[in-house]
Amino acid sequence: MGDHRTQQVTRTISKVAKELGVNIESIRFYERRGLIKQPFKPEKGYRHYPVETINRIRFIKRSQELGFTLDEIANLIQLNDTPCYQVQEVAEHKLATVKEKLADLQRLESALTELVEQCDSNQDDSHCPIIDSLQP
Repeated sequence: MGDHRTQQVTRTISKVAKELGVNIESIRFYERRGLIKQPFKPEKGYRHYPVETINRIRFIKRSQELGFTLDEIANLIQLNDTPCYQVQEVAEHKLATVKEKLADLQRLESALTELVEQCDSNQDDSHCPIIDSLQP
């Protein structure tokens, strides 16, 4: 019965990877970066990852989905037991970065839209407004 219960609580790296939709090498990379702990490897069999590690990997993946880098995620992990305002500062900095990127993308969208419209109205097949705009 003890082994059966352990199997439900822990999982091998391949099962963790499949369950969370991550690459096995990503999990190993997180271990090398110190984001998660590598479980003890028994003499026979495979390492088994506890629920805490699986939840940490979920946290890492969700943080990446929100645009945090692995360095920023490591910082968030270290801030886990600190006052909320410190975590808020990290999130506010990330939000400012995202807003800057959005503004850059909006400027790019506007410029590309204008160039595409110039192509639509271009009567001269001997030159292209997009190519012309890229040349010095």
